[in-house]
Amino acid sequence: MSLLRFTFLGTSAAQPTIHRNLSGLAVKADSDLLLFDCGEGSQRQMIRYGTGFAVDAVFFTHFHADHYLGIIGFLRTLGMMGREEKLVLHGPVPAKRLLNQAVHLGVDQLGFPLEIVELKDGDRIQRHGYAVRAIGVQHRINALGYVLEEDVRAGRFNLERARALGVREGPDFGRLQRGESVVALDGKTVNPSDVMGAARPGRKLVLSGDTRPCEAVAEAARGADILIHESTFSDDDQARALETRHSTAREAGRIAQQAGAHRLILTHLSSRYDTDFGRLLAQAREEFQGPVEVAHDGLTVDVPVRE
Repeated sequence: MSLLRFTFLGTSAAQPTIHRNLSGLAVKADSDLLLFDCGEGSQRQMIRYGTGFAVDAVFFTHFHADHYLGIIGFLRTLGMMGREEKLVLHGPVPAKRLLNQAVHLGVDQLGFPLEIVELKDGDRIQRHGYAVRAIGVQHRINALGYVLEEDVRAGRFNLERARALGVREGPDFGRLQRGESVVALDGKTVNPSDVMGAARPGRKLVLSGDTRPCEAVAEAARGADILIHESTFSDDDQARALETRHSTAREAGRIAQQAGAHRLILTHLSSRYDTDFGRLLAQAREEFQGPVEVAHDGLTVDVPVRE
């Protein structure tokens, strides 16, 4: 996987504001386009920020209205655009019941196949070059976070070493990089380990979804390139965070620090912090030593390949 890019479609909690739409994250993983949550207005945000509509799969963190009602219009738009390929919707129980209701709202039947898959903690969806894993989190209702993790990448190919060993240039170089042994010009066998460096870890992106700070997210985000963690409230609203089973920015910072994540991005802001989010940023930075930022709608981030 060469490209890993994500775009925030919505960063507000519970209700939209002038500046922030409801929850949605579009992730481009090479040729795949994944959608994590689909709040109302997500399809307009996809037009606005140029993500395209060729979505391969949708993953819902949970089924509070602000995280999934946008799927109704989104599916209708795909139908009007003439989509024919199957679309798979993933989410925690009761995904099948709620999404089936949403799909059948309106008059027209969808012109493409739709599959609904219910996930639980630990379930893993393997895709080409990467996997999406569900993690159970702590919210008021059944909820999941997600880990997108790139497969381990092969080590670097030592071109000079291969030439010195008499490997024929061209297809034999490719065979060695794919893990196959070849026969050199002098008749000796050259193994991949003779010319390939150590395997390189893949990239890891973690999305907490709505949750209280929990060990499951900290463990899942161990060494993650980026942790996207909800930060609905500041310290001033700690009691409210406990009541609604959300996190404060400070708590998100603690989870990132505990996990040893490389970068923390805060999202899912209460409307009271719509444009005045300085306290959230400051409180998270007091707990996390790495880079911290507050997401805004349209923020697009490329995750560089690990070396």
